[in-house]
Amino acid sequence: MELTEGSTTRAWVLHPDIPSDGARREPEHALAEAVSLAHALPGLEVGGSDVVRLARPHPGKLFGKGKIEELRHLVKSEDLGLILIDGPVTPVQQRNLEKELHCKLLDRTGLILEIFSDRAATREGVLQVDMAALSYQRTRLVRAWTHLERQRGGLGFVGGPGETQIEADRRAIDDQLVRLRRQLDKVVKTRGLHRAARAKVPFPIVALVGYTNAGKSTLFNRLTGAEVMAKDMLFATLDPTMRRISLPGNGPEVILSDTVGFISDLPTQLVAAFRATLEEVTAANLIVHVRDISHPETEEQAEDVRTILKSLGVQEDVPQIEVWNKIDRLSAEDLDVARNRAERAEDVLLLSAVTGQGLDDFVAAVRRGIAGVTQVVDLVLSYSDGRKRAWLFDKGLVEDETQRDDGYMLKVRWNAQQEAQFHAL
Repeated sequence: MELTEGSTTRAWVLHPDIPSDGARREPEHALAEAVSLAHALPGLEVGGSDVVRLARPHPGKLFGKGKIEELRHLVKSEDLGLILIDGPVTPVQQRNLEKELHCKLLDRTGLILEIFSDRAATREGVLQVDMAALSYQRTRLVRAWTHLERQRGGLGFVGGPGETQIEADRRAIDDQLVRLRRQLDKVVKTRGLHRAARAKVPFPIVALVGYTNAGKSTLFNRLTGAEVMAKDMLFATLDPTMRRISLPGNGPEVILSDTVGFISDLPTQLVAAFRATLEEVTAANLIVHVRDISHPETEEQAEDVRTILKSLGVQEDVPQIEVWNKIDRLSAEDLDVARNRAERAEDVLLLSAVTGQGLDDFVAAVRRGIAGVTQVVDLVLSYSDGRKRAWLFDKGLVEDETQRDDGYMLKVRWNAQQEAQFHAL
């Protein structure tokens, strides 16, 4: 689907509620999220939305005859140009529904791909989205091109049907995927070099992760003074952003990373394509899981984030803290409940990234978290080692110093990278 600049396509959002699909989420909340996704795509006007309860999906058309007839009237009366299905739609179902409804149809995966395509700003982000979109489109090549079969080779009636248009299209997509993968490999190598360069810098990496629209970018902006796009919108931030900052209150320097937001049922094509970007999370010394505690399905969202982190290979021994954000949206009663729950949990903080409430506790927790990846050692330096002593003080690694007859006795807190740098001096 292509939306021309300045044009508006009127859309209707449907969430199929199928009891057998094992979904944990309430259909009304899932529908609300789907509507938010639709609003996140420029050029779409959401005319309305419905939950469609299905005993079982029709294998060829998803919906039954009665529902399709109802949708046909809806498309005509509401002048709809697009039907959004909040769920997976097979290529056959998509083709049949578009033929029946005389209207373009997009499933959840296609919609998320459209949003990502609109938001990608960096070269790497564009390549990743293009790869994901092509992988998705490859599965959409249903047999709609038999009239374009091309004869090739053979003699007389023995030549066979030759190569069909669908086969040519699939081969063209495969060729383009190979080209994109080569380009992306170059970008990934560059990112790897940057990561290796950061590994030599004695600053812990703190990665902000969480469900989309949990408030990661707002918190990132408050801590860094950056102007990363932060709106009440799903996938407001797509490309990862990293900043070197000193924590408030004369705190240590860290590299803060703001990553793309997660979402339930994230398309597998996107998980694979964005693995290189999300690998920044696996390299973090501390992971901060930001949650929208005001959302009615905050627990389900948190579980989706944990599942994706696990799929990325994030080790369980990496320190993590959980931030319950948007407490400014809670009533006094709900805030008391959340505070009592947080006190009973481990490494859980209450915060409002908008108002700054709880920010001091958050900074203190980050300090404790990155302290877990450092160690305190006693170091003796001779008086002639002034260069090494100056380096330690310049990096803020010295916690205590006493003078002895044979030199300086220093109490130093550092990590393995800093220790290696020191010994290389």
